[in-house]
Parts: sequence; C-alpha cells; structure tokens
Amino acid sequence: MKTLSLEGKRALVCGASKGIGKAVAMLLAERGAEVVAVARNANTLKQLVNELPTPNHQAHSWLAADFSSPSLLASELQTFLAGEAPFQILIHNTGGPPPGLIHQASLEAFSLAFAQHLLAGQVLVQALLPGMQASQYGRIINIVSTSVRQPIPGLGVSNTVRAAVAAWAKTLADELAPMGITVNNVLPGFTRTERLAQIIATRAEKQGLSPEAVEAAMLAEVPAGRFAEPEETAEAVAFLASQAASYITGTHLPVDGGRLRPL
Repeated sequence: MKTLSLEGKRALVCGASKGIGKAVAMLLAERGAEVVAVARNANTLKQLVNELPTPNHQAHSWLAADFSSPSLLASELQTFLAGEAPFQILIHNTGGPPPGLIHQASLEAFSLAFAQHLLAGQVLVQALLPGMQASQYGRIINIVSTSVRQPIPGLGVSNTVRAAVAAWAKTLADELAPMGITVNNVLPGFTRTERLAQIIATRAEKQGLSPEAVEAAMLAEVPAGRFAEPEETAEAVAFLASQAASYITGTHLPVDGGRLRPL
C-alpha cells in the first residue's frame, strides 16, 4: 500500500533555517526522514537540528553553505557527502531575490539570482543523483513561486529566475522519469514569512501606503481570504516526497489559496 511515511529516507532540505524551509524540515522529520538541514548560518542550523522530531531516533545533521558560489557549493558538497549514506529526497529551496522593478535591475542582480537558484540547483542534483539511482528512489522538489504562472509585480529578477528554474525542472523531470525519480515544483502563494513581510514593506514605501493597506490589497487577490502558513506548503512538499506520489512528476503544484486564475 502506498504510504506517506518517510521512514528510512534521507532528505537534504535547503533554506531550512526559517520560513517554508524550516517547516518542511520539521514535517519531513516528523514523517520519519533523516534530515540534513542546509542554510548559511551554522548557529541557527545547530539549534534547528536540536528541535527536529525524531520518531525513529533519526540522527539529523546540518551543513552550512552559501549558494551564491556554485563552485564552492560543489566542493563543500563533495566533502560533506564523502562516506555519507545516499539521499533519496532533495528539497531545493532558496530565499528569493530582493524586490524591485525589472528595468532597474542590475546585471549583477541577475547573475547572483541565477547562481543561487538555477546553478545551485544543478550542483545539488548532480551531487545527489547517484545516491538516488542507487537507492532506486528519488524525489526532487523545488520550492519556486506562483510567478512561474503569473508574474508578481515588483519582483522582476525573481519572476525571471523562477521561470528559468521551472523550465529546468520540467526538462529534468522528463530525463529522470525512466529512472523512477520524480521532479516537481511547489508554488507557494502569499505565505506568512519574512520574505512576505519584506515585500509588503517595499510596496508600502514605493506606493506611499501603510503596510496594512498593502496587505489588504494582497488579501483581496486570494479567494481563501488569508495568507498561507509555512506548514501548509510543507504538507504539499511532504506528500510529493512520499511513495504515494510516485506517479506525479513534472508538475507545478500551487499552494496559493486559489490566487492563480489559469486552469
């Protein structure tokens, strides 16, 4: 019988120090996976690992890494993975680029965003794929954005790089499906995280409005009438990581309260 349990699986969870990434790490651990949490701040990661559930007495661990340098990330992963058991689950999640209009964005802003999102994702997949093949089980889940379906005003660089990641993931899904490895994108809508607070503050400043007015206008776009909690997105990720989702690949799954209008 298909199961939602992740017992016996190892998961590398990126951007795990806060927001959606942290919620995903907590839930995967609760479902039985052994989690390796990845982010930039070692102290935050150490604290997180101590908080992760251990229903199967899992030995969770952490890796401090900066995705702005893909070559350094590749070297750090090679060192870390030496002698490690294979990973079956990759949660590719990275904080979004700063808000801003696309016609005002610098070339450096685009280069950094592509490095942190697209190139880092390629490094992660190439590092973990042999272990997935050996395990005959692989789940690659990208936390992207609803902007891949509907660009979000004021997030020019983010809209661009997220679309590139979505196309990369779809191509990857086609290539890896014969190996029994799935690749899917989760598209969070407006979610109560530090990122959302930053977006609201930036819009309020640029539009000369109060943060409350900006928040009300954003909520008016959401049929559910509220912002998501990070744990709600984590539930979708955990499902896609499970055996129950073995025949789902190459999809974009919005978790947005109905905000996206296309069928």
